[in-house]
Amino acid sequence: MASHLLTAGLGLKPQHYGEALHCSAPGLWWEVHPENYLADGGPRLAWLEAIRARHPVALHGVSLSLAADAPPDAAHLARLATLARRVEPVIVSEHLAWSTWRGQYLPDLLPFPRTHAALQRIADNIARTQDALQRPIAIENPTHYLHIDGHDWAEAEFLAALVRRTGCRLLLDVNNVHVSANNLGFCAQAYIDAFPLHAVAEIHLAGHHADPVHGNALLIDSHDAPVAPAVWALYEQVIARTGPVPTLIERDEHLPAFGELMAERDQAHRALTAAQAAQPEEAACS
Repeated sequence: MASHLLTAGLGLKPQHYGEALHCSAPGLWWEVHPENYLADGGPRLAWLEAIRARHPVALHGVSLSLAADAPPDAAHLARLATLARRVEPVIVSEHLAWSTWRGQYLPDLLPFPRTHAALQRIADNIARTQDALQRPIAIENPTHYLHIDGHDWAEAEFLAALVRRTGCRLLLDVNNVHVSANNLGFCAQAYIDAFPLHAVAEIHLAGHHADPVHGNALLIDSHDAPVAPAVWALYEQVIARTGPVPTLIERDEHLPAFGELMAERDQAHRALTAAQAAQPEEAACS
């Protein structure tokens, strides 16, 4: 399905399967963590297939550990490829992070120094993943909570280099930009200005909250609240430059009623529709 048919989507939660299945909002799509569906059958997979029969679906992975010092687990990649063939997702994405160590899975998306060696290692892991899936994947910019020494690359340049080397796409998480800029003390707008926007295949929006100890000096990418006004403002600046890009509202904790989530989704849909209307028309063929 062509990306211009998609506008704004939501993360698919079991609590909302029934309402999600029957919702007919224009441009609506659903995103899931594939790790919850890597099975040969069962009710959860049956629900996903029912949703996919009526709506586009995207797969947003959290465990490929592309920045680890080892290739992605071959068995996991094979299961992911099987699921991708089964549901034919419109987008497959993963994080620029690591979460495995010597075969042990860690419950977090962890940072790393953006060195030349890391660039080569991650490019190799992305290439392995794309070969297994027979499609490009989109890589998400991370959230940062503290400074790490030893970087050879600025983050936007690192991501641009991954695009050049592998042909991957990018997932721009605007909330991650806002939270990281606050926590590390850089300018969110300058980050967006340097970002390779031409390679963005998907955008994420989410909520955050202040750390209970450090307050607003440390924001947490919690996905447990509505999208903040500052994140909406940054998002509108992004799509004014990119034009409409499929956009997901992420909400993983403190789930509200389905209607409240759809109201946020509809706000993104309206912003994308306006961005589409603002795009210059293509010149007519002579």
